[in-house]
Amino acid sequence: MQIPFHKPYVEREEIEGVVDSLRSGWLTMGPKTVEFENKFAEYAEVKHAVSMNSCTACLHLALKAVGLKEGDEVIVPAFTFTSTASVLSYFRARPVLADVDPATHNLDVSKLERHITKKTRAIIPVHYAGQPCDMDEIKEIAGPRGIYVIEDAAHALPAWYRYKKIGSVGDITCFSFYATKTLCTGEGGMATTFNDEWADHMRVLRLHGMSRDAWKRYAKNGHWRYEVVEAGCKYNMTDIQAAMGLAQLEKLEWMWMCRKEIAARYTEAFLQRRELIPPDVKTDRDSAWHLYALKLNLNALKIDRDQFINQLVDRGIGCSVHFVPLYRHPFYRDTYGCKPHEYPASEWIFERVVSLPIYPGMMEEDVSGVIDVVLYLAGKFSR
Repeated sequence: MQIPFHKPYVEREEIEGVVDSLRSGWLTMGPKTVEFENKFAEYAEVKHAVSMNSCTACLHLALKAVGLKEGDEVIVPAFTFTSTASVLSYFRARPVLADVDPATHNLDVSKLERHITKKTRAIIPVHYAGQPCDMDEIKEIAGPRGIYVIEDAAHALPAWYRYKKIGSVGDITCFSFYATKTLCTGEGGMATTFNDEWADHMRVLRLHGMSRDAWKRYAKNGHWRYEVVEAGCKYNMTDIQAAMGLAQLEKLEWMWMCRKEIAARYTEAFLQRRELIPPDVKTDRDSAWHLYALKLNLNALKIDRDQFINQLVDRGIGCSVHFVPLYRHPFYRDTYGCKPHEYPASEWIFERVVSLPIYPGMMEEDVSGVIDVVLYLAGKFSR
């Protein structure tokens, strides 16, 4: 048995869309990109959707749009991927790592205010595995202090928080369309907002700082003249990526239902064993189920997390760990003096968590195979 950790769900529609772009002669940002942005904004129930070549790029330009400057501080979860915090180095701003809730792996709002100083400019909540953070509580803390809320929603498409779609809750929300994500364009990202000024600013910044709609200069009735209004980046999406995105958007909720059903099967099975701790999703929100992050009850097992993963891999089950906490990486440890004992919940999660396969296209026998192996190992190595 060989079950990969992830396999992108790409069918005829994505292939035909890409081929259509290739045949059109318009390969970079063009009409398909604009169409994708418009349809994404409509789906997310938000005014603006600004496409880019990665979620990291979206985070960068979102922070630039709200005016982040050198010396500012931004609160980020300690338990996240590096890009959430590394973009701050572009500004010479400081990431302030905050611990997370051991059940949801999201920012622990009960500990958030202790990290706020006069230099705090923004908070970046990460919707871990697709489960939305406690956004109302975060906004109640941030709003009166003039602190911006920039959501890292790389995992959270589609997800709902108290009947609102993620993408329409914070000041700016940043999505990822990386190869493993719930909507895949190979590489890519989208920033959503209701703010006209921020959206226009990000559109200019993503393409060298050229005047808005400068990409149209090679279109019919376009003109070669353009102006550079500020130093920008090369972050634009391409029509090839957008063609995939349009096809994926059409089946997005069906793919979500597939992941949701797999997650339900996993949880029902794993709740039987005291050695296993299934994910906990709060009742007032819906997870995108980008990841199924199972935790191990190490008090009930004779082996640790790494040994458990080795046993899974030996039996053909692809798996991973999300994430190595930021403070454990040399860059954050040495640059900011972060120490593991300052983040007990993140440490507790990291020692126990393992991500299992969950993706559209998994056969029923594959899901059953993962369950059987996990239950077998839990029993075999039970203390």
